[in-house]
Amino acid sequence: MSILIAFALLLIVAAAAVAGIVYGGLIDVAATASEPGPLRWLLETTREQAVRRRAADIVVPTLSDPGRASAGAAAFDAMCAGCHGAPGQEPGEGRQDMNPAPPRLAEAVTGRRPQELFWVVKNGLRMTGMPAWGPTHPDRALWDIVAFLERLPGLSADDYREWVAHGTGGRHGHTHAH
Repeated sequence: MSILIAFALLLIVAAAAVAGIVYGGLIDVAATASEPGPLRWLLETTREQAVRRRAADIVVPTLSDPGRASAGAAAFDAMCAGCHGAPGQEPGEGRQDMNPAPPRLAEAVTGRRPQELFWVVKNGLRMTGMPAWGPTHPDRALWDIVAFLERLPGLSADDYREWVAHGTGGRHGHTHAH
């Protein structure tokens, strides 16, 4: 019985501590603030595990067609490069003001499974600024972006510009309507 009482008291103390942190406004939520290490670890680990779990059953279509990756390059240029940058292209203004800052995808996609990339592109990531493109874009277009992302690491600036031009049929910007 004393173990149950001790456990109940521990729960009450923990709940009071959480309530004190939440209602006391002890965590700085400013975009200019950095999370303490343990909180950053908790948030990043939660995000990674949530994406991995939700992407586990996604069936990956064939992504090896260069035309698919080229179309994805054009969409990436129009939809993603402004925040994430691209080979030979710095991210647009505002990236440095985002917290967390959008990752450089040429580095961030390394080691990622295609279904995880697809899930993030389709569903976005809450509280990061990463939008969900699924409501406005068909899955095929999102898989085209994933096909391109798989080729992004190591892509030169010249190759990137060529892929984007080819994916737009030589036109600038992407080719679908919102």
